[in-house]
Amino acid sequence: MLSQKLLEALNAQVNAEFWSAYLYLSMSVDAAAKGYKGVANWFAVQFREEQDHAQILMNYILSRGAEVRLAPIAEVRTSWGSPLEMFRDTLEHEREVTAMINNLCRIAADDRDFASSNMLVWFVDEQVEEEESAKDQIDALEQVEDNKLGLYMIDKELAARTYAQAAPLAGKA
Repeated sequence: MLSQKLLEALNAQVNAEFWSAYLYLSMSVDAAAKGYKGVANWFAVQFREEQDHAQILMNYILSRGAEVRLAPIAEVRTSWGSPLEMFRDTLEHEREVTAMINNLCRIAADDRDFASSNMLVWFVDEQVEEEESAKDQIDALEQVEDNKLGLYMIDKELAARTYAQAAPLAGKA
């Protein structure tokens, strides 16, 4: 059984994951409107991944016999000056999400809730990937910051990113 404190934190994380999805959808739309089809694709894939993260958490809460409480999603920013600014905001946001996941881990550890601790390992690993991916894009964009051909090439590369369903959801309805 989940403690009330952990349940509330998990439900808050569900909301945060949906907010993240909404943020990345907003970035995708803004990039598409500005002609960055590859950047738009990268963020569209990110949007779907964040929805997966929320679904994983909701499935887990339900599997423990607890109630999922969906809360309203707060407004997100809708415009950025450049793809570089988008990825810088992404890295900052992912670091905030990492702090939230770490807090969930602390609560589960304090509760001696080993099942929750085990489930959260996937999210810890995922956050390392999320931060590294954003940082990689920042590094690439900083190298070509004022070079339109370089930006064009990076945009083309980002168009190749494809969505893969998160492993904890594989085979689930």
